[in-house]
This record gives sequence, structure tokens and C-alpha cells, in this order.
Amino acid sequence: MDQTHTSLPPCAGLRIGDLAPDFEARSTIGPVRLSSYRGRWLVLFSHPADFTPVCTTEFVALARETAAFEARDCALMALSVDSLFSHFAWLRMIRDRFEIEVRFPIVEDPTLVVGRAFGMVSAQDNDSATVRTTFFIDPKGVIRAMTCYPANLGRSVPEMLRIIDGLQAIDAGDALAPANWQPGEPLLKAPTHDLDEVFAAEDATNWFLRHVGEPG
Repeated sequence: MDQTHTSLPPCAGLRIGDLAPDFEARSTIGPVRLSSYRGRWLVLFSHPADFTPVCTTEFVALARETAAFEARDCALMALSVDSLFSHFAWLRMIRDRFEIEVRFPIVEDPTLVVGRAFGMVSAQDNDSATVRTTFFIDPKGVIRAMTCYPANLGRSVPEMLRIIDGLQAIDAGDALAPANWQPGEPLLKAPTHDLDEVFAAEDATNWFLRHVGEPG
């Protein structure tokens, strides 16, 4: 019997800035509810299937970096159409083969209720074979970033951590993160909306492109 509950219609068109749909479902650590993670960051990510090569490498990599996410006050939650017992068997295999335990929850979504609510799959899809989507959700429950990969390309865990670092840094400093930004590097100052400041800037780019703390 499906024990997954969500209040959104199927195939919602979610965007950055939307409130993440709440749901309650069975997982490998017991029943979980998305809204119970309010107050901290959450990375919700889907994988096409258990016992697949790319997904296995992802879960090993994520399990090894769980402490790095925890250090950022960020929880992990995975999702797939496989049954709870399939998840258990897969995690046991990962533990025995790679000597690492996956302790973050893996939600079962056999009827694609959650996948459709988050727009991971369309109403016409019968399975999630093409799904490898990630939602970065802030402590208020707002979707702040999303990534989507094909089934045959694994995620970059360092990039997942960089996204969390970047979002936390720009929130703390009311600033912008430039291309290839890494923690410890300078952030960018938001451009002025004042024409007098534009004309008074030291050069043609200084009014819209300068680091935080750099004189204007």
C-alpha cells in the first residue's frame, strides 16, 4: 500500500524560489516528512534505481562526505521508485562491498507521487529511469537551486557542497558569488541602481563589477 502523501497536484512546475512541496513517506530510517527539516538546509535528490552502477558510485561518494554536509548544517535525503526492501538490500550491498554505511534516508516513491509533485517526472511517465534531479532547499523550505543530470552521468559531490557553501555565503553577506567561486574567495557586490553612482564610479565597470569591500 502506498504510504506516500503530498498535497500538490501531479507534475508541478517548480522553480527556484518556490516553497518545496511537503510530503510524508516511508524511508530507510523510518517515516520522514519534508517539513520536519525546516530550520536547516536540505539536499533532496532522486536516483533512477537501486543496484545501478552510477547510482552506487554516487551513494558511496555521498556517504563518505556526510560529515561535510553535516558541518554545513545540511541534511541529505534520497528518493527513488524502488521499494523500501530494495533500498535495504542495496545499502547492505554497499556496506559489504565498500565498507561504508549510508545513514541518510532513502525514500520509496513507487507510484511517483513525490517525483511528479516536484516535477522530476511528467504525468505520462511510468518510471523514473531518466531522473537524476537535485533540489537545494534552505531552512525556510524554499528551493534555492536545482540541478538535473541524465541517468548515465553521475553528480559531482564537490559541486553539491560548493552550491551549499555559495548559497550560505551570499545569504550571510548579501552578496553575489562569481564563476568558479570557492569558500574563502571574495564575493561580488550587488550593482548599484543609482545613476549618480554609475557616473561617479572610478571606471566603466566598477559600478556593477567589484568585490565586496573593494572601493568604488
